[in-house]
Amino acid sequence: MLTDPVGDELMAACPDLRAIANYAVGTDNIDLEAAARRGIPVGNTPDVLTETTADLTLALMLALLRRLRDCEDEVRAGQWLTWEPARLLGRDLHGATVLVVGAGRIGCAVARRLEGFGCRVLTAGRKDPLRPLLGQADVVTLHCPLTPATHGLIGEAELGAMKPSAYLVNTARGPIVDTAALVAALHGARIAGAALDVTDPEPLPADHPLARAPGLLVVPHIASATHATREAMTGMSVDNLLAALRGERMPHCANPEVYDR
Repeated sequence: MLTDPVGDELMAACPDLRAIANYAVGTDNIDLEAAARRGIPVGNTPDVLTETTADLTLALMLALLRRLRDCEDEVRAGQWLTWEPARLLGRDLHGATVLVVGAGRIGCAVARRLEGFGCRVLTAGRKDPLRPLLGQADVVTLHCPLTPATHGLIGEAELGAMKPSAYLVNTARGPIVDTAALVAALHGARIAGAALDVTDPEPLPADHPLARAPGLLVVPHIASATHATREAMTGMSVDNLLAALRGERMPHCANPEVYDR
């Protein structure tokens, strides 16, 4: 699982280890270099999560901008007693400027959906300057991989560069966002809100300061949680393991250099 760290020490303790299959597209929980050095192929589940994750990203944006959690809380608390013109006002997604950070498969799938809402879509790839774009966005959505370069990519300075009326959405990896900086930004109303499918730490403890931050919508890492996607992930993971155990090349290998060696 993505939450299981597989490092050099663990591999050293398993001298008969022949293959690793990660039940995820990301592999930041696995030391790929150490695995390749030991001749161990590492499989993952690429592509299958793209459309499902993009769907959830749009769902989080809409729920956040239209304050669906606040609305449901009022109904369940019996506070929906009348209709008022200024009650529970949210923001429109249509016509908004959305910055997509990470122009890979998922980021592009999100951008396609946003175009259907009539959004102005900005994209930031690895070589694009981020801060000048942050100030233009009504929504910033993260879709870059977790690497040493993206760890803490969204910190105090970046959150400060966003508009006070802007929202942050993260369906990528929790550590891309500096959690303490996000807590401070939400409590200080330096941004309007955040929607997270991933957190740092993860799982997020109920008593964590982030869980108590205002303007936060958080769900438990469910980007791939549809029947079709999880079935496809299971099939790919099994195919990776069976191929490796037969001495064949994994069909979805995250460290293909292991075969060159």
